Amino acid sequence: MPDATPGLKSQVKEFWNRQSCDVQHARAEKFSRDYFEQIEQRRYDSTPIIHAFAQFTRYHGKRVLEVGFGAGTDFIQWLRAGAVASGVDLTEEALDNVNRRIEVYGLPQPECLGVADAEDLPFSDNAFDLGYSWGVLHHTPNTEKSIAELVRVVRPGGEIKLMLYNRHSIYAYRRWLQMALGKGRPWKSLGWVLANHVESAGTKGYTKNEIGLMLAPLGLTDVRIETFLTTVDHLDHQRFPFRLCNRPFAALVSLAGNRFGWVHCIYGRKFGREQWVKKTIT
Repeated sequence: MPDATPGLKSQVKEFWNRQSCDVQHARAEKFSRDYFEQIEQRRYDSTPIIHAFAQFTRYHGKRVLEVGFGAGTDFIQWLRAGAVASGVDLTEEALDNVNRRIEVYGLPQPECLGVADAEDLPFSDNAFDLGYSWGVLHHTPNTEKSIAELVRVVRPGGEIKLMLYNRHSIYAYRRWLQMALGKGRPWKSLGWVLANHVESAGTKGYTKNEIGLMLAPLGLTDVRIETFLTTVDHLDHQRFPFRLCNRPFAALVSLAGNRFGWVHCIYGRKFGREQWVKKTIT
């Protein structure tokens, strides 16, 4: 869907240029080793599925592109794993974070690192073994185009791994209760709440069916979409009487299972020559 809001991408860039994702949880001096370790601990404590999904160590010697590296927590895992890693982000703040992080830990230099737009990647076709993006492409105005770009730069037979928010998640419903119903605006949609009250302006969430429709024309096979809970899907009230809600809410979340989790983890393989031959023979 094209950008219908003038200047939306500029608003998104301005928001994330003020502070990259997760840095608000660090209390140590900016760009110190403790600062980066606090960010890393928070990220993987709140979303432990990232390691199982990314499988960083599987890409030793492989060409990996991460789109939207933010504070660089996942990006340095590719470097630690020995991947030939490249990365782009919309903001200069993110680039500063990653460069300082690489320096602090004495990590090898990436193949390419810079500021770029996810909707117009500065790479040739079929350049990477893996295209990876965690929680980024739902912020750019034209998410469909950014996903198509990620697929474009991956070689035939290569993989894409990305995460998009789930609009029908426990967290989204909680935000609707707070910002729509709680503010006397019950007619407002979940999409409106995400776009106006979750992170940067224009944030989107998707159903599995909507993601499937976006992926359908892109020449992918072995597509999987799995949904997972994160810490934002749970209550953790400390003050009485609100803390009395914690256990009943946790029980409800457990019964509902992952289907109402905040993150959709999406995997696909770019249609390659082998699949084309098999399809032709069939």
